[in-house]
Amino acid sequence: MLAVAILAAGRGTRMKSSLPKVLHTLGGRSLVERVLLSLSDLECSRRFIIFGYGGDQVKSLLGNLPDLEFVEQTEQLGTGHAVQQVIPYLDGFQGDLLVLNGDLPLLRPQTLKQLLQSHQDNGNAATVLTAHLPDPTGYGRVFCNDQNILTAIVEDRDCTAVQKQNRRINAGVYCFHWPDLVQVLPTLSSDNDQQEYYLTEVAKSLNPMMAVDVKDYQEIQGINNRKQLADAYAILQDRIKDDWMAAGVTLVDPDSITIDETVELAPDVIIEPQTHLRGDTTIRTGCRIGPGSLIENSQIGANVTVLYSVVADSVVQDGTRIGPYAHLRGEAQVGENCRIGNFVEIKKSTLGDRTNVAHLSYLGDATLGTQVNVGAGTITANYDGFKKHPTRIGDRTKTGSNSVFVAPVAVGADVTVGAGSVVTKDTPDDCLVLARAEQTVLPGWRPRHQSQPESQPAEAIQQSTPDDS
Repeated sequence: MLAVAILAAGRGTRMKSSLPKVLHTLGGRSLVERVLLSLSDLECSRRFIIFGYGGDQVKSLLGNLPDLEFVEQTEQLGTGHAVQQVIPYLDGFQGDLLVLNGDLPLLRPQTLKQLLQSHQDNGNAATVLTAHLPDPTGYGRVFCNDQNILTAIVEDRDCTAVQKQNRRINAGVYCFHWPDLVQVLPTLSSDNDQQEYYLTEVAKSLNPMMAVDVKDYQEIQGINNRKQLADAYAILQDRIKDDWMAAGVTLVDPDSITIDETVELAPDVIIEPQTHLRGDTTIRTGCRIGPGSLIENSQIGANVTVLYSVVADSVVQDGTRIGPYAHLRGEAQVGENCRIGNFVEIKKSTLGDRTNVAHLSYLGDATLGTQVNVGAGTITANYDGFKKHPTRIGDRTKTGSNSVFVAPVAVGADVTVGAGSVVTKDTPDDCLVLARAEQTVLPGWRPRHQSQPESQPAEAIQQSTPDDS
């Protein structure tokens, strides 16, 4: 049996944030969620989140995840003290306890699987994950014999010049045989500079304690400040983009592109420079996204193009062309083989197949049928100052330039709406709608100020035409 304790109680003062450190996001997920994902290859019978600062926020984020147990550390008195908090919860437990820090978001599942396998195969009382850093300055050094049995952990400030040549450091990830650990935990001392109970102190009492080296030292990079968060993001992005290119996705300029780990891409998708893919987004085969586009929490069908545009919380079906400079948001749903063109905004609207909104239009809370052609400057006036109202436009209807539909209003199928019309009433199918004032022509007309004698002072003109604007 395996139990897991994730240490997530610290504030992270160097983050300079009111948000608990483990809730800061990296590639679409919080740090602590990423740590939980690293357990995916392990069969865990118990999973503990040891929380402290911002506990309500931590529980709010993770409370919907199954089989999580929350343990409060009311005072943050070190890693040893944190693990002491699970003693009442593991009474009689005879398995192993895996201890992880909640700010290690880059751990790979196979690394933890290897750690646990080595721990169990060798019958260790404890096993610690270690790494060889190019520059271990500031880290405690781990010393082992030729069988990787740990002999000492020496803090950087206490190392001799010779000991500092050792580049093996403690990653802060441990696997313990719980019956052995529970005997030692109550004996930990806080007799140190920080007056805290350190988990590393158990190395003196647990035997054997073995070290297992991680192959990629970047996996154990912790997050203590915004700079380290940015560094971790760069590492994560390299991983994600390398994986997608290996899977058949073309990234034209990988360094200028960002992709959340939650995004799903099909082979033969092309991602142009300066494009960013976020959240729960799926992009099917044959799409060309960008340059200069943002897709967030959206589903994009096959063979879609999105040029210099933003698509958020929306669905776009196969063969549709979007942009440049279009904005889809708020659950917009666009059918197959549509065109959403220059400077078009679509919000919470549904467009049928082969419908075109080519330029300079706003459609909000609208439902359009198939093969509708929306003329330039068409607007749905959906807000009356208090509530949003719907507009419905039937199949094959054409709206003239600068048309306004004052919702709630329904326009039938096969309707032609004259340019400049303000439609306020429902219309039947198969008709022409003209809703504009008749044109008036006044020959020889001039503004009143231009018809005054040139010698008249400006003040007099103003006084004689008080209602001119």
